[in-house]
Amino acid sequence: MYTVSLIRAQSYELQKLRASLEYLLEPLGGIEAVVSKGDRVLLKPNLLTGSRPTKECITRKEIVYCVAQLVKEAGGQPFLGDSPAFGSAKGVAKANGYLPLCEELDLPIVEFRGQRYSTENENFNHLRLSKEAMNADVVINLPKVKSHMQLTMTMGVKNLFGCVPGKMKAWWHMEAGKDANRFGEMLVETAKAISPNLTIIDGIIGHEGNGPSGGEPRDLGVLGASTNVFALDRAFIEILNVDPSLVPTLAAQARLGLCQDFNEIAFPYCTPEELLINDWKLPDALTPIDFGLPRVLRSTFKHFYIRFIQEPMKAYATNK
Repeated sequence: MYTVSLIRAQSYELQKLRASLEYLLEPLGGIEAVVSKGDRVLLKPNLLTGSRPTKECITRKEIVYCVAQLVKEAGGQPFLGDSPAFGSAKGVAKANGYLPLCEELDLPIVEFRGQRYSTENENFNHLRLSKEAMNADVVINLPKVKSHMQLTMTMGVKNLFGCVPGKMKAWWHMEAGKDANRFGEMLVETAKAISPNLTIIDGIIGHEGNGPSGGEPRDLGVLGASTNVFALDRAFIEILNVDPSLVPTLAAQARLGLCQDFNEIAFPYCTPEELLINDWKLPDALTPIDFGLPRVLRSTFKHFYIRFIQEPMKAYATNK
């Protein structure tokens, strides 16, 4: 049996959120069951973009702040990392108001660098993943609940695609994106390789409709946590009343025998039925996953331009 902790939570106010997170983690043994003294702990939020800071399309900074506090109190050494499709992790974090909280906690923000790792999947004999994620003692995955115009939904498994270095994401869209099933399987293999020790999903306010960034905020009032990212995604898809066969990551994990049976999950607090949302908005239409070569080249150029030209020039102008 997999344990998925689900609770009602309405506020990002730090004191209330901290209490909610502590309560959420109790059935899993608390943060101490995951983090030991001296552990280097990667906090992996969804830092998709800096362009829509009021639209709830990234993980709330308050979630990261409270989890970082818990990690420090358990004796761990937290650091923040992600690989946004465009720009840097620090640039996106800054645009979304992360920096004051990071500075208060002395929480480093790292930029991911890729390295080749082998897999046991015949379709993907290797993946290029972040060394920082693979070498961390503990990975805490902090996704946001969102609809997605290419993958129907993005939750815990999809969030770990952020451990693929920026420009490689575009190449994966071209290489595996011709087949939604193959792309979903690649995402599941990425999640298996990263193997997060804990996933806490930010569902206090979700992002519905034409996500991952073009939709609108939606009050859900839910927090979820599990040491098994596949079980947590399976539970949330039930809350949102979405057919798992429509979500490539859920379909792929079922094919690979990863929490394919909903009856394998134990719920110590709320059940998905008690938290059911009947009118969650999916995208108006799904768009192709395959970017195509011209878009991949544009994406790669834009990534390098922002990362190595635009942002250094801004920093130089600021420091003059």
